[in-house]
This record gives sequence, structure tokens and C-alpha cells, in this order.
Amino acid sequence: MSGLALKSGNPIRKKPFPTWPVFGAEERTALLEVFESGKWWYGERVDEFERKFAAFQDTRFGITCTSGTAGLRAGLTALRVGAGDEVIVPPYSFIATASAVLEVNAIPVFADVDLETANIDPGEVEKKITSRTKAVIPVHFAGLPCDLDSLAKIAGSNKIKLLEDACHSWGSKWDGRGTGSIGECGVFSFQMSKNMTSGEGGIVLTNEPELADRIRSFTNCGRLASKPWYEHHSLGTNLRITEFQAALLLGQLSRLAEQTERRHENASYLEDRLREVPGIRVPRKHAKVTRRAYHLFLFRYIEEEWYGVQKARFIEALTAEGIPCSGGYPYPLYQNPLFLKWGRGPEGCPLTCPYYGKEIDYAAVSCPAAERLCREAVWLPHELLLAEKKDMCDIVNAIVKIRDNARELK
Repeated sequence: MSGLALKSGNPIRKKPFPTWPVFGAEERTALLEVFESGKWWYGERVDEFERKFAAFQDTRFGITCTSGTAGLRAGLTALRVGAGDEVIVPPYSFIATASAVLEVNAIPVFADVDLETANIDPGEVEKKITSRTKAVIPVHFAGLPCDLDSLAKIAGSNKIKLLEDACHSWGSKWDGRGTGSIGECGVFSFQMSKNMTSGEGGIVLTNEPELADRIRSFTNCGRLASKPWYEHHSLGTNLRITEFQAALLLGQLSRLAEQTERRHENASYLEDRLREVPGIRVPRKHAKVTRRAYHLFLFRYIEEEWYGVQKARFIEALTAEGIPCSGGYPYPLYQNPLFLKWGRGPEGCPLTCPYYGKEIDYAAVSCPAAERLCREAVWLPHELLLAEKKDMCDIVNAIVKIRDNARELK
């Protein structure tokens, strides 16, 4: 193959891939029923969705909320993480994994990831534990479950909480159990880009009744289920979703299992084919991952094995061949301006407030694997994996074509 599209050649693919979101009669009918009922607020549909999604993830209780970000904050609050506590988080994640920690006045501590999985490295977690560590938040990045056996063992032996950031992993299973069901609680997102969506929204799952009650109270203005409506028992907030969102989510849930299986089959084919391409690395999967949701298809681009062609140029060429893609995070979380600002007094809280009693300088933090991942990672959006297997061949052929003509891109 020759004639790169970026050099005025014919692209491998002109046909569009599936678009997102996928929706149909299920959502339309459910939305209309809610509309015509006049019961739009936090009722039967919300309850039904919470029960069904919790069961889908092998968990007893589900508490919906306005976003995955809000869910992380609710989970941390219910776990009684607060001022002066440290929470270990990965640096390769969306900002909410760490900013939710700041919102409860705790301190994010970054533990490096495993380069071969993009997930937090249990060995690095152990190194970061101090007397102030209260919790660890593993992120099942791109839908690939973390090593939950190792993390649960570390958390248990150190008496710290395990809060799963499962915002990429609807339908993923570790050793036959749904993600979000293994730690004290797990958080999922239903934001517009996610594998099931209501535009915005989230849910916190747990198997512990008392913890479920605390999460519900926080998301419902500090109320308790058995107490009068205008009686507030804690400093909660309003994180409730509507019946319209729940109606959408019930429709989305009805096709999630089939979509998860299709993504898995197509991604497995891509991984097998791309392992054969020099300079491309696909993630390693632990033997206990019994089902994986692919929120992203991630692979690493090794510039040195592509004659020095920069990743940005490769992405430009792949896009020109008709394959949507991106380079993902440009740098780890601790290099965001949020963490590099430094102030005293109220402006510096919680990092420099007296209740922490220490100082942390994120400019001095270095997580080499996460930094390398930011340089090398290429992301394909999950909707590409809803196409047919023959469409996966176009992805492979486009990458091979660029590889065969890589010297033209220097």
C-alpha cells in the first residue's frame, strides 16, 4: 500500500464509523411516558434504574447522582475522608479523580501507573502509603479492570478504603464480579461520551447498607430516609437526577450487554492484529479480567521504532486515512495548572492549610510511566468498536499503510 492520504493519496476509509450516542424506541417511549405522567422528579424510574444497574454490576445498592465527579465526592464523604487525609490516585486519569479529593479537603498523592496496562501500579501504591493515607482510588482506565486482588489486599492490610473509579468500566468484570462491587464503593459516569449516557449523570455502588445510607443522605441534602422531609442531619447537597435521565439510562442499559460484547470482540481482533505491527504496543490484560468494557481502544506508539516520526504526525496521518483518533492526555494530572499553583491562607487550602501539617510540591512529583504514557498513547473512541469486523480491518490497514510509508512523514 502507498499514497498516504496526508500526501494527497486515497484514504483507506471514506465511509463514516457509527456515531454516538446510540438511541431508539426504548428511550423515546420511556421519555414520553415520563413526560405524560407529569412525575418528572426522582421517583419510580430512578429507583428502577438504580436497582437494575447495581444488579448488572453485581452490587447490592446504587445511588444515582449528577455526574461521576459528584459520585467520587459523595463516596469520599461517605467514607469519612476529610481534612488532612491523603488519598492515593493515579496520575493518568481525568481531573475528577484527583479534584474530588481536594473538594473534601484531602490531599491527592500520585502513585505511578503500570505502563503495560495504563492502570495504577499496586507496588507504587504501597510506596505512597503514610500514616495519613485514608483511601486509594484505582481507575479502571479505558475499561480495563485494575489488579483488584492486589489493591484489596494492600488496602485491607493498611486499613485504608478502596474506592473504585469505574467511570470507564460499565460491564467490566474482575474474576466474575462487576467493577465497582469489590471496593467499599464504586463510581460510574453517564456523561455524553460514555458507553451509556443520559447526557450527564452518575451512580455510586456499594454492598454496605450503612454506607449506602450515608451516600444517599449526602446526595439528598443531608436527609435520612426514615426522618421528616425538612429535617437535615448532615451537610449534604443536591445531587439528584430526574426521571427523564433515568428513563434514558434504562433504555441505554437495555442494550449495554450486547454493545459490550461487540466492543470486546472487535477490540480483541484489533489487539491481535496490531501486535504484529512494529512500533505499536497494546495493553496487557490480567488473567482475572473476565469481561472488559472498552471506553477507549488504547495503544502505544513508539516513536523510536517509526523512524523518529512524532506521534502528532502519526495521528494526523491516521485521521487523514479516515480513522478518528486522538493523543489523549498531554501530561499527567500533577502537571495541570491546578496543582502547580501555590498560595498561602485560604487560597492555598487544602494543600497548605494547618490541618494537613505538611507541605506537598506537585512540581517535584515525577511518575515516569505516566509521563511516558502521555507521550506514547493513542486513543480510538469506543463507538468505532460498534462497527463490523470488516471495519476493524480498515483501522489495521490504515496503520500498516502509514507504517509502510512512515519515512514520507519525517
